[in-house]
Amino acid sequence: MRLTPFLLAGVLAGLGTHAAFAQEKVLNVFNWSDYIDTSIIDDFTKETGIRVVYDTYDSNEILETRLLAGGSGYDVVVPSAEYLSRQIDAGVFQKLDPSKLPNLKNMWPVVTERVAAYDPGNAHSVNYMWGTTGIGYNAAKVKELAPDAPLDSWALVFDPKFAEPLSKCGIDMLDAPGEILPAALQYLGLDPNATDADSLGKAQELLMSVRPFIRKFHSSEYINGLANGDICVAVGFSGDVFQARDRAAEAGRGVEIGYSIPKEGAMMWFDQMAIPADAPHVEEAHVFINYMMRPEVIAKATDFVSYANGNLASQPLIEKEILDDPAIYPDEATLQKLFIKRPYDSRAQRLATRAFTTVKTGR
Repeated sequence: MRLTPFLLAGVLAGLGTHAAFAQEKVLNVFNWSDYIDTSIIDDFTKETGIRVVYDTYDSNEILETRLLAGGSGYDVVVPSAEYLSRQIDAGVFQKLDPSKLPNLKNMWPVVTERVAAYDPGNAHSVNYMWGTTGIGYNAAKVKELAPDAPLDSWALVFDPKFAEPLSKCGIDMLDAPGEILPAALQYLGLDPNATDADSLGKAQELLMSVRPFIRKFHSSEYINGLANGDICVAVGFSGDVFQARDRAAEAGRGVEIGYSIPKEGAMMWFDQMAIPADAPHVEEAHVFINYMMRPEVIAKATDFVSYANGNLASQPLIEKEILDDPAIYPDEATLQKLFIKRPYDSRAQRLATRAFTTVKTGR
C-alpha cells in the first residue's frame, strides 16, 4: 500500500510511541505501609524519568515469603535487618555497587556500625530508617482505668494487674514474634536473644498470662486505633506511634498519644534498602537508593514518618521537634539500654513461631 503523507505521519507517530514505551524506565519498589511521603516518589520520577511502581506490606514475613520464592519482580525492598541477615545467607540479595552510590558519604557511622552485625561490611544494604519497639499509649485513658500503671515499663502490658483494666479500652500488639518475644524476655530479665526452648517457654507463659486482655495482634492497624481512640495501648514501632499521635492531633478530638521506651530496655531495629539478586532494573535501583540518601530527601521522609534515619548529613534539615525528641533520636543513656536482636536460625524460628502462634490463638 502506498502511504500518503498523512498516513506516513501516523505510522511514524505510532512507532515513536512504541519506541518510547519500550524505552520507558521503570522501578518496582516494595516497602512498608505508611512509610514514605509520596511526593518523594513524584519528585524522583520528575527528575529521573523513572516511573515507580510502589507496593506495600505490613510484615517482614510477607516480604520474606516473596523473596524466597524468587522472581518477585521487585528492584528495591526494605527488610528489617535481622531478616536481611538470613536473606543474605540465602543468596536473596546482590551486593551494592558503591561507585553508583556517591551519597554513601552522608551515612551515620553509629547506625552503619550496628547494621554491620547483620550485613558485614554493609555490602548489601543501606539504612532507610531505624527506631525502637516500645509502647504507645493514650495517657488520659490509662490514667482513668489504671492510675498506678507505669508508663515507662513493660509491666504496662505484661503484668495482668495492669493489662486487665486496660483491656476495657483496648490493647494491641504487633503480629511479630521477633518483636514481642524479645520484649517479653527482656522484661523477665532474660537474654532477649535467647532461643532455647526453656527461655522461649517462659516468654510464652508470660504472654499467655495477659493474652485474655489483648484485643488484636496486627502490625499496622494500631496506628489508626490509637489515633481514633479505639484502643489505649499498643506495643508497636516508634514511628508508627508518632504517626498516630500526629493524626490524633490533626483530628482535634482531644486524643493525646505518648510513646515510651521501657526502662527495662527495648529493641533497636533497622530497615534497610536492598536490591534482590534477580531484580530486573538494577541500574534504576541504584539511582533510587542514591536519591534516597540525599540529606534533603531522607530528611523529608523522616519528617513524614517520624522515624530516625541513618543519614548523619540529614540531621540539620530535620524538623527540630523531631530531632530533639529523645524518643526518636535517643540520648546516649537511652541508646545504651537498647539492644539489637540477632536473626533466628531455622530451629529457633520454628520454636518462636510455635510459641507465638500458641499465644495468638490462646491455646
